[in-house]
Amino acid sequence: MGKQIEIKKMAKAGTVESNDILVMISPGEGDLDIDVESVVEKQYGKQIEKTVYDTLIEEEVDNAKVIVKDKGALDFTIKARVRAAVKRGSGDRDEL
Repeated sequence: MGKQIEIKKMAKAGTVESNDILVMISPGEGDLDIDVESVVEKQYGKQIEKTVYDTLIEEEVDNAKVIVKDKGALDFTIKARVRAAVKRGSGDRDEL
């Protein structure tokens, strides 16, 4: 496992359009704090949260506040948006 990624600034990726997800990430307070708002929260809220969490762990982020506003995005879209937000929030890349 490599070096942990530090989230240095607030960043976002995605939209609140249908079938997309808006992921907002900011520096954490010592752990991962994930807040999910979804049009399908009752059916898929826990799965969306797990996908966000697993993607953060894959990206080696263990300290961040993440807010997601889901409009029915599929798993691959969720993962892509989380990865883009991590890159932007870490200062790795300004634009993706």
